[in-house]
Amino acid sequence: MIELEDVWRTYQVGDQPLHALKGVTLNIPAGDHVAVMGPSGSGKSTLLNILGCLDRPSAGSYRLDGDEVGSLSDDALSEVRGHKIGFVFQSFHLIARLAAEENVALPMLLAGVPPEERRERAAAALEAVGLGHRAGHRPNELSGGEGQRVAIARATVMRPRILLADEPTGNLDSAAGQQVLEVIERMNAEGLTLIVVTHDPNVGRRARRVIVLRDGEIVRTVAGPDLEPGLGLAPPEPASP
Repeated sequence: MIELEDVWRTYQVGDQPLHALKGVTLNIPAGDHVAVMGPSGSGKSTLLNILGCLDRPSAGSYRLDGDEVGSLSDDALSEVRGHKIGFVFQSFHLIARLAAEENVALPMLLAGVPPEERRERAAAALEAVGLGHRAGHRPNELSGGEGQRVAIARATVMRPRILLADEPTGNLDSAAGQQVLEVIERMNAEGLTLIVVTHDPNVGRRARRVIVLRDGEIVRTVAGPDLEPGLGLAPPEPASP
């Protein structure tokens, strides 16, 4: 499903190039559950933006379902984002004046889905995250965990094949975070490809495998349950003289 080969992302900072990603090669089959970890500045968000078609590689190849992303037009990329990929972020980005059901329906409104179908699918998406009874509540009437689950319902209401989650439990207490993880892991078990960026080793251990980034490069790949405490979160120890 996802194939990256020797992907670079370079930004120009003044007259100096900044390499946010350096030769990343990665394959993620459909239905996989991958965690991306590493210290701040390691390239995690850049990688997620490229995977989500929010950005393009400076060099290298990114193929999604066999299509070369770099050759797609802006309209085609927008179509991919709207129908194949869902996004969940640390901040929920819910619209304060809209009820939960209206927030969930927004992607369908933008896609031109008829009103009755929007209502039915929004209600079903909220039921899927255990919040059917909160459909009429606005974000300020929801707990943090409920707000994130509404955001997940919104991210999946267009029935994407990939869910990209950037620190989805970062603003939540442990109990609410557990509920959110259970929701997205259930969706993964039903076939949704799940890619989670996290600093939390406990979240990483729940993935099938963990990709560790440092300075824009993949430095290690491990099975999630084998993740060591602190792996990829701190710089390596200096070699002994």
